[in-house]
Amino acid sequence: MTLKNRISLLVSLLFTILFGLASTVIFVLYSNFRKEEFRERLEIKALSNIKLLVDVKEVDEQLLKMIDQNSINKLYDEKTLVFDSNFKLIYSSIDDAKIKWSEEDLKYLKKNKTFFKQQGDYEVYGVFYDTKDKDFYALISATDDYGKRKLLFLRYTLVVSYIFFTCICWILTSFMVRKALNPLGLFHQKIKNINENNLDSRIVSKSKKDEIDLLANEFNYMMDRIEISYQKQKEFTAHASHELRTPLSRITAQIENTIADPATSIKGKTFLKAILSDVNHLTELINSLLILSKIDTNEAENNEIHRMDEILFSAMENLKKSFPEFSILFEIEESDNLDTLLEVKGNKNLLEIALINVLKNACLYSDNNQAEVKISRNENQLIISILNTGKTLSEKEQKNLFQPFMRGKNSKGTTGFGLGLRIVQRILNLHKSTITYSIPDINSNLFQLFFH
Repeated sequence: MTLKNRISLLVSLLFTILFGLASTVIFVLYSNFRKEEFRERLEIKALSNIKLLVDVKEVDEQLLKMIDQNSINKLYDEKTLVFDSNFKLIYSSIDDAKIKWSEEDLKYLKKNKTFFKQQGDYEVYGVFYDTKDKDFYALISATDDYGKRKLLFLRYTLVVSYIFFTCICWILTSFMVRKALNPLGLFHQKIKNINENNLDSRIVSKSKKDEIDLLANEFNYMMDRIEISYQKQKEFTAHASHELRTPLSRITAQIENTIADPATSIKGKTFLKAILSDVNHLTELINSLLILSKIDTNEAENNEIHRMDEILFSAMENLKKSFPEFSILFEIEESDNLDTLLEVKGNKNLLEIALINVLKNACLYSDNNQAEVKISRNENQLIISILNTGKTLSEKEQKNLFQPFMRGKNSKGTTGFGLGLRIVQRILNLHKSTITYSIPDINSNLFQLFFH
């Protein structure tokens, strides 16, 4: 999970939990408030009935029923019972009152003065009324239909609000976090595009001086040090290669002159030829290292447009000089806009070196001294395919195929240092192109160069 998604998830979950707790607290508080308010209404109603019945002598039971039924404070489905000190029912608001009561309830009232409890859908309030002469007990039962409707409305309102604002929160949080961390995404994209060919790239930092800008500044300082170290390494490789080429050229010339001298014995010539072969290999290694050290410095020369078919023909001719017995079957696929795709902007010499190295690789590892070269297109890509038959590479070897000094098990008996394909990859990276290796069939090696 990315940092953006993690922060969005955590913030959204926090809001969801807090809003859920707040909604629950509001609902519980209002529910308790409704009960307390309804209890007070029942208490007022019960006490008023007792006072009318006890204190006003002109009010009898029938009159009290009429007053009770026509009261402006009448409760929904109200039932009232009044008992005297002997627990005898002296008043009932309706004849078929269904209030469940017992003497234990009345005794509890005498001791605790009041109680409030739930009986099914009804809420019952009991009160003990003490006068000088007699004691009275009143039980009043009703349903708070109005209060419960308000409570139900509040519940639905809180649920809908919770769902709505939670969705809004998740969307806004995701948007705001992505917007806030957008510089980090650009930072990541910039870092991902940095390679050995563009070590001079730097991250542009703003004047906000936040954590991302501080990270960008530190990254730029690190890249400065890496670039300096890399340049020194390349300079050392280039200088060392130049210095080594001169004495090797002299050694080569001296060995060749000694071999050509008639006074040299046959045994001596054989020995000198073996030494010359080793010197030539060493010279080839130094030339390869020199090419690798100079590849990155040729970016300024990549502005000319060249035709890849012409460069390929030139590479094939140069290969013929070293491997005259090697044959190449050439094919070019006819398609629209192929002439346009054949025009590639870059350094001609480097592109030719890349093609020569791939062709040379196909020659060295071919079991029939033959390779098939095909030029084709795929949408807006120019593809140069080089196919030969021979031993193939294992999956582990394929992963490290383009690493320097990498040689597979199929290289036994062949000369080389494992730098050819590395040079090819570096040249193609400089030209924003790629190379791939695959095994299309048994004992078949296919290299494909993709030019955009």
